[in-house]
This record gives sequence, C-alpha cells and structure tokens, in this order.
Amino acid sequence: MAHALSHENEMPLSASQLDAYLARVGIDRPVSLDIAGLSKLHRAHLMAFTWEALDAFMGWPSTITPASAFAKMVEGRRGGWCYEMNGLFGAALSAHGFRVSRLCGGVDREKLGDIAIGNHLTLRVDLDRPYLAEVGVADAIIEPVPLAVGPISQRGFDFAITQTQDGWLRFNNHPQGIAHSFDFRADYSDENAMVATQGWLMQDAGSPFTNALAMLRHTADGYIALQNDSLRSVTPNSVREQRITSADHLADTFETLFGLDVPGPERVWEKIQAVSRDKIA
Repeated sequence: MAHALSHENEMPLSASQLDAYLARVGIDRPVSLDIAGLSKLHRAHLMAFTWEALDAFMGWPSTITPASAFAKMVEGRRGGWCYEMNGLFGAALSAHGFRVSRLCGGVDREKLGDIAIGNHLTLRVDLDRPYLAEVGVADAIIEPVPLAVGPISQRGFDFAITQTQDGWLRFNNHPQGIAHSFDFRADYSDENAMVATQGWLMQDAGSPFTNALAMLRHTADGYIALQNDSLRSVTPNSVREQRITSADHLADTFETLFGLDVPGPERVWEKIQAVSRDKIA
C-alpha cells in the first residue's frame, strides 16, 4: 500500500509569492530553518487564516493545488480547508528551504475505515527529527509537534499521537474538537486519492461539507467555530454559543470574526436556512 512520497503538488512558492505570503501572515524575514522558525510560521499561519469549507457548501469551484490556494487565500481574502491550508503552508515552507513531505491522511478512519484515506492532507517536516505540521484541522495544534507516539498538550488542550493496530499513526484531537481524529503514515502519500476524495467532498450530496457550513479560526486562547447558524467560542475551560440571526449578522461575522471577504453573504444565509428547513422536514 505504500506510495512513494509525491512532489506532484509540492511546488514551492516563487520568491515574490513567498513575500506576499509572509506579508499576509505578518512575518518578517529571516525565518530560521529550525523548530523555532517552523513554530513561528505555523502559529502565524493559523492566526492569519480561517479554516473554511465555504466552496463545498456553496458549490463554488475549488482545486487541490497550492497555486489555487495561494490565489484564493493570499491574493484574495479567504481561508481554506485542509487541502488548501496545509497545501499553501507546505508550499511556503518549501520556498523557505524546509524539507516538507505531503502525507495522505484519513479523518475519522477509526469509524469510516479505509474509505477515509485521502480526505485529509497533512505535512511532515524533517529537521533534527521529523515533525508533524498541521494547520488543516483548525481546532487542533497551533504549533508543530514531534512526529512520534505520545501525549501532546498545547494552551490547555490535550491531544495525542497513538498507533493503530494496523500500523498507522492516529492524531487524536482534544475532546471538544470537531474532527475527532485523523490517521496517517509518516512515509505515505497518495495524491490521486486526495484529488479523488476532494472531488467527492466538494460535490457529493453525502459529503458533510455540502450540507453544512463549517468555519473555524484560532484566537488568542482557543478558537471560534461556525456551523451553519451556530457560533461557538471555545477555550480549554469554557464554551460559549450564540445564534446567527440574519444575513447582515452573518456578513458581519464573516468580516469581523473570521477576516473573510465572502461574495454574496446573503446567498450563504439563504442556503443555511434551506439546510435548516430540510433538517426539520
């Protein structure tokens, strides 16, 4: 089952693109090619970009390539989901000179089985040792961690990397995380599986993202999460929830809380209401 680690979609950013990326995340050169530099970029990326699956929810076009993620997230004022968040971050790291490998993962593989493989892109960065760089889950780690089995604690949230019975590694999110876990292997990449699964997640009626708006962003002490009209603010010790009540309220939430320039927020609100009506029916 092992696939050679692919570099097909791993083209680094150009020098001018890297400058634009660094300006977008608020980081000045130079960035050291060590764990301190990697951690600085990892945290800055998560504080600058919102994880969002708006394209899948609205039926807007999206591709898996870092080039399209750059256009959308850096040149546009948007966020992205795992393929885009980790894809763009990996391309930026490669442009810096980090050794990056794109790994093919499976969110909720513990429940879904191998059909989940390809529904997640994660990153391995090789420094003094291999590290897991993960900006594509959005409510998980804010800094990279050693790619090794063991417990993880960051900012009061507890995570862990464990080994499955069939030899995969499993990243276990904190108990309140939306994605409970994802499985991956340190030497496994399958770009074709990720492209195929991305297409399914974008278009199929059975995809969790075509039937629900999902959006998350890290804050100073936790994160905020929007699922349809429910907005949660989560810290290690608290969860506060409020309802979005109108198209104007949604547009203001996109702008002020998530830092997004979303075209036609009233159409997004109409879709959220339609989804709610369908659930009631």
